[in-house]
Amino acid sequence: MTIIIFILVLGVIVFVHELGHFIFAKLMGVYVYEFALGMGPKLISKKGKETEYSLRLVPIGGFCSMAGEEVDEEEIKVPKDRRLQAKKPWQRFLIMFFGPGFNFIFAILTLFFIALFCGSASYEPIISSVEKNYPAYSVGLEKNDRILSINHKSVKTLDDVSLYLTIANKEKNTIIKVEKENGDVKTYKIKPKKVKVKDEVSYKYGIGLQSKQKYGLVNSIKYTYVKTTSLFKQMVVTVQSLFTGGVKVNQLSGPVGIYTIVGEQSKAGFANILYLMAFLSINVGFLNLLPLPAFDGGHILFIIIEKIKGSPVTPRVENMIHTVGLFLLMLLMVYITFNDIIKLF
Repeated sequence: MTIIIFILVLGVIVFVHELGHFIFAKLMGVYVYEFALGMGPKLISKKGKETEYSLRLVPIGGFCSMAGEEVDEEEIKVPKDRRLQAKKPWQRFLIMFFGPGFNFIFAILTLFFIALFCGSASYEPIISSVEKNYPAYSVGLEKNDRILSINHKSVKTLDDVSLYLTIANKEKNTIIKVEKENGDVKTYKIKPKKVKVKDEVSYKYGIGLQSKQKYGLVNSIKYTYVKTTSLFKQMVVTVQSLFTGGVKVNQLSGPVGIYTIVGEQSKAGFANILYLMAFLSINVGFLNLLPLPAFDGGHILFIIIEKIKGSPVTPRVENMIHTVGLFLLMLLMVYITFNDIIKLF
């Protein structure tokens, strides 16, 4: 069942992403060779008026193959005005942007419907419990303290608390500012306690952050806005922390890690699976917009360079850069997947 849910979760996210590219490619008059879900050999395929629609063997990934996107011009057997590179910069921008754009739209709608029909967790960063024999209790943190900042970073939601405690240097004091129930503001310095269970090392502050369920249309709209901005913030801070050392590459997860998470979330109910889909969809959209070769953001960067210099980058040069970028990306994925497998044992 976990395998089926895993395939469905990734399949929906990839389908939504590629559908964004496909729809805007068609709107802009670009010839689309193939719209595929999955990678590897074809299982099922159907030829439309122009485009071939296929389902492939490996249920990870997918693509929307457009004329003029990666092949040399002399190999293209479609009219020049139907090629991607023949389109105006703003048209190519929309085609590239709305892959990630559809991921964001899908995530926003999913979060809204979860909150509307299943209720949403409150997001106020209020401590619900403090465990004895742990640092938080020792320094004086109490139940119902509202966390205002962590290491001088403003905290607005429970997600912020989780994020900043995760990237905090566990060998140094973490500075936590809180507002007491009586309105007093106090600052504490806390060094987490190192805990080892079955060779698994973790760090605990001893703080509980339990949220309450809320319902209603107005709450659903508010929750969707707060949660979406919070997830974007997590992505921005995580990427920044990769460069500053707050987050290590071996802490990232690939397909194997996602499979494990899917298994855990499926036990918690359908709403949790939907939330995971929204979370992963925002991740996919955000990462694809990074200005790196082989990503949609890399293609958008070349469009911006074209506008600045007044002429497009030579297709062969751009394709070579994207090919090298894709190769490096695949090496990174192999490394992350290897780490995911090691964590299982």
